[in-house]
Amino acid sequence: MAMFPLEIVSMDGEKFNGEVERLSLRSITGDLAIMAHHINYCTAVGMGTAKVILPDGTEKKGACIGGMLSMMDNHCRLIPTTFEWSDEIDVERAERAKAKAEKRIEEESSEEARVRAQAKLYRALIRLQTAEK
Repeated sequence: MAMFPLEIVSMDGEKFNGEVERLSLRSITGDLAIMAHHINYCTAVGMGTAKVILPDGTEKKGACIGGMLSMMDNHCRLIPTTFEWSDEIDVERAERAKAKAEKRIEEESSEEARVRAQAKLYRALIRLQTAEK
């Protein structure tokens, strides 16, 4: 299988830099997969679980929230707003964030506050889903 270089760099620093077989993630327009020799492409990233297939066929999963993805001249760069590999996710913290967001959704009177709480709930759910073994 053909490989391509992938860089994942968030505000917390470099998360990955190496050759991969495939990257799949959620963009703002839907799920996508990038493979070697993909056309030049740039898109905004949505919220979801990113999957990286390594040269030996193993899969690494990460919670990927927002950002940008570009594939230019067979070099892929993912610049997420936040990114956590599945083994880095603090499940207890994500559970607390989920419970807090659910409580806020029930209690908030303003629509704006409920929308913010729903976004926090969705982020917590993505982190929990990504952390599942």
